[in-house]
Amino acid sequence: MTNATKHIALVCPGGPISRELANNVAEIARKQHGDGIALDFHAQCFLTSGHFAGNDTQRTDAFLEVANDPKYDAVWFARGGYGAARLDESMFKKLNEHARRKTYLGYSDAGFLLARLYKEGIGRPVHGPMPPDLPRNRGETAIARALEFLASGSATTFEPNVGSGNPVVAFNITILAHLCGTDWMPDLSGHAIMLEDVSEYLYRIDRAMFSITGNPSIRSASGVLLGRISDVPDNDRPFGQTDEELIKNWCARKNLPYLGRADIGHDADNKIVPFGATLSA
Repeated sequence: MTNATKHIALVCPGGPISRELANNVAEIARKQHGDGIALDFHAQCFLTSGHFAGNDTQRTDAFLEVANDPKYDAVWFARGGYGAARLDESMFKKLNEHARRKTYLGYSDAGFLLARLYKEGIGRPVHGPMPPDLPRNRGETAIARALEFLASGSATTFEPNVGSGNPVVAFNITILAHLCGTDWMPDLSGHAIMLEDVSEYLYRIDRAMFSITGNPSIRSASGVLLGRISDVPDNDRPFGQTDEELIKNWCARKNLPYLGRADIGHDADNKIVPFGATLSA
């Protein structure tokens, strides 16, 4: 783009958002960046078709439309919630040269798309906050962080471990477990993998780690960092390990280095993780 304004398109690969939320996020963008950033919420964001923001074709077409449009510098996924994996995978072959230069920002269920884009070498996939984070405690700080990154790419928004060393990625644990063994799964050999989750029983996290650590490229990763696993429901009996203990257990079983904690999660403190960026020493 030749002018100073960053044009950001928003689409919903899963569930819809409200116009009130869109307006509130747009107002924060105006206050924080003035004419420096322009948000364009695609009409598809407000459709409903059962669980989803429009049917699979409508959600696929909206993503393709904004990804291929040279007007936009980035695509910001406006919501997670199940749905991204249902998009027509033939769309990845239809992405043009403009799509290949864009940043794609989101997390949680959007991890399906970030993973496939990363595998195909399309654009810059980035794990980070989305508009539905606004109602969270201190949610405006998460939105401000995402907007600052989209406006300037500032490294001050990055997860603290991002620096130099091995390339990093970040995923929701449940999403990564479902990616394993599919055509959407990227090769994560040599990567430091940051993991987080929300509202899952610890035994389900443990089961997901069985799939994750069984993936060949993950077994060749440089290691795992654990973000926050929040809002864990109470089971009928205690699981017997903390979240960190169970992650360490699966890392030890597969001789996969455990690299400590990461500052990511389903909360306002969720930091920015550009896929392929490097890990600090």
